Amino acid sequence: MGAAVRLCGISKRFGTFAANSNISLSVEEGSIHALVGENGAGKSTLTKIIYGMIQPSEGEVYIQGKPVHFSSPREAIDAGVGMVHQHFMLIPTLTVAENIMLGDEHARLFQQLPLRRLKKLIQKHALEFGLAVDPDALVENLSVGEEQRVEILKLLFRKASIMIFDEPTAVLTPSETEHLFATLRTLRDKGNTIILITHKLDEVLSVADTVSVMRKGEIIGTMPAKSVTKPELARMMVGRNVLLKVTNPPPKPGKTVLDVKNLGYRTRQGVEKLHNLSFTVRAGEIYGIAGVEGNGQSELLQALYGLTPAGTLLTGEAMLKGRSVLGKNPAEITLMGVSLTPENRLRHAVILDYTVSANLLFGRHREPAFHRGAGFDNDALNRYCEQMIADYDIKCTSPTSQLLSSLSGGNQQKIVLARELNRPDISLLILAQPTRGVDIGAIETIHNKIIEARTKGMAILLISSELEEITALSTRIGTLYKGSIVHEFSQDEVSLNRNSEDEFHKEIGLHIT
Repeated sequence: MGAAVRLCGISKRFGTFAANSNISLSVEEGSIHALVGENGAGKSTLTKIIYGMIQPSEGEVYIQGKPVHFSSPREAIDAGVGMVHQHFMLIPTLTVAENIMLGDEHARLFQQLPLRRLKKLIQKHALEFGLAVDPDALVENLSVGEEQRVEILKLLFRKASIMIFDEPTAVLTPSETEHLFATLRTLRDKGNTIILITHKLDEVLSVADTVSVMRKGEIIGTMPAKSVTKPELARMMVGRNVLLKVTNPPPKPGKTVLDVKNLGYRTRQGVEKLHNLSFTVRAGEIYGIAGVEGNGQSELLQALYGLTPAGTLLTGEAMLKGRSVLGKNPAEITLMGVSLTPENRLRHAVILDYTVSANLLFGRHREPAFHRGAGFDNDALNRYCEQMIADYDIKCTSPTSQLLSSLSGGNQQKIVLARELNRPDISLLILAQPTRGVDIGAIETIHNKIIEARTKGMAILLISSELEEITALSTRIGTLYKGSIVHEFSQDEVSLNRNSEDEFHKEIGLHIT
């Protein structure tokens, strides 16, 4: 077989910044080709060029041996190239069949949509590729894994032979990930070409035929996946040896800091999101909450940090050292000693159009340590920023003038963590998806800082969809399903199972699906 995709001398510049530099790459037809690299390495830019979302500054793209110059994704789709984005492009209030057909209806104005033919096609592909899903089901009622199947069916409906997947397992359970990989292998075996972007190196070695490593906008190397090890890949990505598993010394839990009893959450419309939710978090421990997203994690964060929408009904208790946090606003809860890194940093934790130093200061600007008389103490602010940048290995050039938007996602997340972990008088640190979209080098830094905070006696509530993260960091683990903790793994169970990670993940998976 020849190359399904061939890139020759591809460069892409945004002003003076080179996102891609002279990239030449061949992706063989009928293969799974993984593309890995740190945040900001240029992976997304490169795949967006292949998909027609952006155009290269220099170089040529060849699809099935023919030169192409896509000016839009529509042109790429017509040439047989499709993409499944990390955040699914589905309309919740439409059915599966309607979502698959949307934008490619094959019907004239006022002509009836060929839904019956489409449903037969969905059933055919479901059997052929293991993509079982009800064509008449509303997307809003599907699991995350089922939504992903709909996205793949969309590509098959459009006859895409080249399929790009951007972080496809970011929110999947272990069983859903295994199901996806089985589908990808079937697609490959039937002649489709898969380009896979992921930061999970175990997945690369499990499913990919070939892997290309990107660093600073360039291809560092391309090799058969079976010829390289996980530490070697990590070293190529980051440019140094990377500690793949954080050292987690035995915990010494102290007194209870957070005590949640029978917490209930009902929306203004009467939908129950949390039901009799109970757990405790002690000083010097990390209580991990594992679960598929959408089972009440967001609502728990809202309740604990005073972010519930108007009309929400909260019942039960959430006590911080004997004082209730329910019904208070975020400022009041912060003064009680709670710090939060939210699940969506772009929406709730940073402002991209402000400088690095401003983002390090947000929410802490009233602290006396940063003031001199009626104004700010600029020397104190500069010392603080320089210390955080050094301690958290934040890659930036000029914190007082550089906009946060110029930093990679991993560096943005380290800024949020540095700001929140170093607030004075913290009793409870709530971490929600602390390494989402973060590369392997930044994950190492973030995990070490979390363990360091725990060993100093901080109580930490960790909410993550990454089971590797939950099992690596947690002292105890509660599994969240449909708004309740359905099982809790004790400190001894977590310690004993940490070395048999794959089996432990499967055991946790039984409780969250």
